[in-house]
Amino acid sequence: MKRWTYTRAMPHFFAAWAVAAAFAFATLPATSQPRPGGTLTWLINPVPSSIVPLTTTAGGNAEIGPKIVEGLLTYDYDLKPKPLLATAWSLSRDGLQYTFELRKGVKWHDGRDFTSADVAFSILTLKQVHPRGRGTFANVVDVKTPDAHTAIIVLSKPSPFLLTALASTESPIVPKHLYEGTDIASSKYNSAPVGTGPFVFKEWVQGSHIILERNPNYWDKLKPYLDRVVVRFVLDAASRAAALESGTADLANGTGGIPLSDVERFKKLAGIEIDTRISPYLGSHQQIYFNLDTPALQKREVRKAIAQAIDVNAFAKTVWYGYGTPSASPIGKGISRYHDASIQPYPFNPKEAEAALEAAGFKRGAGGTRLKLRVLYNPFQERRAADFVRQSLGRIGIDAAVESYDFATYVNKTYTERAFDITLESLTNLFDPTVGVQRVFWSKNFKVGLPFSNAPHYVNPEVDRLLEAAAVETDEAKRRQLFTEFQQIVHRDIPSIELGANPAITVLAKKVRNYAPTGEHIRGSFADLYLQP
Repeated sequence: MKRWTYTRAMPHFFAAWAVAAAFAFATLPATSQPRPGGTLTWLINPVPSSIVPLTTTAGGNAEIGPKIVEGLLTYDYDLKPKPLLATAWSLSRDGLQYTFELRKGVKWHDGRDFTSADVAFSILTLKQVHPRGRGTFANVVDVKTPDAHTAIIVLSKPSPFLLTALASTESPIVPKHLYEGTDIASSKYNSAPVGTGPFVFKEWVQGSHIILERNPNYWDKLKPYLDRVVVRFVLDAASRAAALESGTADLANGTGGIPLSDVERFKKLAGIEIDTRISPYLGSHQQIYFNLDTPALQKREVRKAIAQAIDVNAFAKTVWYGYGTPSASPIGKGISRYHDASIQPYPFNPKEAEAALEAAGFKRGAGGTRLKLRVLYNPFQERRAADFVRQSLGRIGIDAAVESYDFATYVNKTYTERAFDITLESLTNLFDPTVGVQRVFWSKNFKVGLPFSNAPHYVNPEVDRLLEAAAVETDEAKRRQLFTEFQQIVHRDIPSIELGANPAITVLAKKVRNYAPTGEHIRGSFADLYLQP
């Protein structure tokens, strides 16, 4: 048996990100001795549909949830695994069994004992209901529980990425005694969670805030240091900026943060820090997806024309203020070991795009319109991004009507009603393409009503073959080649226009210390966070 614990190094998969993270982190002031007490006010946008990242993983629940529920492992910025609910782990020589020794003395927030039965139930449930679960746990055939503190994940085929998929934000362990025999998707515990983590859910006032309170019985004694975390939902970016600048809020990040136009000014404020570290676990990425069920968009020449009408470099400069990292491949530059740098955006050429639309039978009609399309956008992308697309398509005669929705409605419109023609999405690459990228382009992951899955309804048997082969390939060179071929085919087929890594901007008061010590960054637990007087 191979045996790993937190003292044993895993392969250095994310060297480039690790160097960047180390450099950025070095610019932050050194932490002092942790001090107990205090309340953290944390701004989040958009409002999530749940708190536990179980049946959906966006809208803030993948950030809030890990403060309450925990995974088997956590990770450093090199994505080396470290103990959480599991204290040690090993892999059988044939690569088909992961054995986890579980932490003893852990209690659920309702006082019940945490056991291996909870692990088995959670892993098998995640396989069924998690947006990425069918891919992540595709090869899981059983979870054995020989005793209360041992869980053995049994595989039909090797899963080289699985050991990195067990963070709280990705694979939360939930209480079997509260979920078993219920409709998981509608469970009240998704929004009023009971976990094992450092904070206990107190209340959720819709449209206003969520309150988490210190878990006095947390297994990691003395932690957490905070007494309370108040999550406030402030939808207006200018209002968030004012709250942070005035000191009435302590922390905000991403779409819940400040306008990108304010970043340079905030860098000069005395009581504020700007953190630009990229989470290697999250793998920020944004893209534009075509609905391939829309008749006009079933024509590749139309999709190519649209790609040629959108200047992605101008998009990065104007919408992202130059803070993002453009990438034309579905596997972005952050996953450097698999990213195909030879793939470039289709050249910006509106004239050629217009000619292609003419040839495809879409001639300008009354008012110069060739075609009308519905454009949606995930609130994790800015309205300005959708407007950029609308203006770009307008120049070639496509009337792109932008529809704005709150997060929950957007998810329903896109993945249940499929009432869109083009959508601007924010599906992160995550820590491995099999987990973060395959979900979009694997035909078997198309399911009406499943959030953040195969939104385009893209079907290509060769792509399926490549993705399925890469998911079980343990030879790194062969796996890299499989992903290279996959990227090239997708780029030719154009089910999407890849934008790349969106800006990662976290704004925090200088008194906030040690808020993101793990590779999950802000999606970690906050157990180590403290406020410096």
